[in-house]
Amino acid sequence: MQFTASQLAQIIQGVVEGDENVSVQSFGKIEEAKSGQLSFLSNPKYEEYLYSTDASIVIVNSDLVLKDKVKATLVRVSDSYSAFATLLDLYSKLRMSHHVGIEAKASIHSSAKIGKDVFVADFAYISANAEIGDNVKIYPGVFIGENVKIGDGTVINANVSIYHDCIIGKNVILHAGIVIGSDGFGFAPNPDGSYAKIPQIGNVVIEDNVEIGANTTIDRSTIGSTFIRTGVKLDNLIQIAHNVEVGENTVIAAQAGVSGSSKVGKYVMIGGQVGVVGHIRIADFTKINAQSGVTKSITVPKSSVTGTPAYNFSAMVRSQVLMRGLPDMLKRLEELEKEIELLKNKN
Repeated sequence: MQFTASQLAQIIQGVVEGDENVSVQSFGKIEEAKSGQLSFLSNPKYEEYLYSTDASIVIVNSDLVLKDKVKATLVRVSDSYSAFATLLDLYSKLRMSHHVGIEAKASIHSSAKIGKDVFVADFAYISANAEIGDNVKIYPGVFIGENVKIGDGTVINANVSIYHDCIIGKNVILHAGIVIGSDGFGFAPNPDGSYAKIPQIGNVVIEDNVEIGANTTIDRSTIGSTFIRTGVKLDNLIQIAHNVEVGENTVIAAQAGVSGSSKVGKYVMIGGQVGVVGHIRIADFTKINAQSGVTKSITVPKSSVTGTPAYNFSAMVRSQVLMRGLPDMLKRLEELEKEIELLKNKN
């Protein structure tokens, strides 16, 4: 795939500064890029590389003031990071566009419905009554259970397992090793101390434009549905328990876990290794700092919390400052006690 500066500028609504006919075939980091590669500059820390890079084209912000001469052709846009992401997305889609058709070693039940321009790789398995939309890509080792519905344009990478009755929306990206619809952690204690399994008869519903990272697990509900709403982005190695609801456009970083029946609001940001207990609610636009433990509901929208148990971010930071000063405070207190004792003895 090859694009000229002029073509790229049309795609990302940019202005070319330099040779509009110069072309690129691949991408490179600005400090490492070679001739024939496209790069970008958004972080000022990397500006020094702009003047030495061998990249043929560099996307930069419109307001960048050059401090020296550049060899590369520049494409100026309002937001270089966003524009570069747009081009990466286009490249990814073009790269996969030739993946169409059903390979010989794929296994598809006769009752399954397959849409137009679908790709099903060798060793994928599609069960009875599954419905696969148009332009879906299904890679090797994928298991799709009975009655599963997959929306148009979804990409399911290698070794993903989607249990029966789950619903996946349009333009969803599922990365390798994801398990969707495994049983929730439901057990009832018996009088003898053993546990009886509570059947998990619900499903998982993943709405449109969701992306889920590798080896993340999303449990099916006991009854009803576990919901991942439109636009949610989940990192790798996340656990979403049964009957959880994750609100639209929420993002969750790696190794976080949300316990059963908790409701996470819209536009929430959850850092890595955060733990959320069950049966609580997290208000819209909340920010939860990495490694926090959320033990009760957060009811005020736009809250920022940190620590375990999670607490107001600003108050927690002030507390940490005070805690660091405790050794000095103790030393001063001991000195004051000695002075008071001396004064008593003089009297």
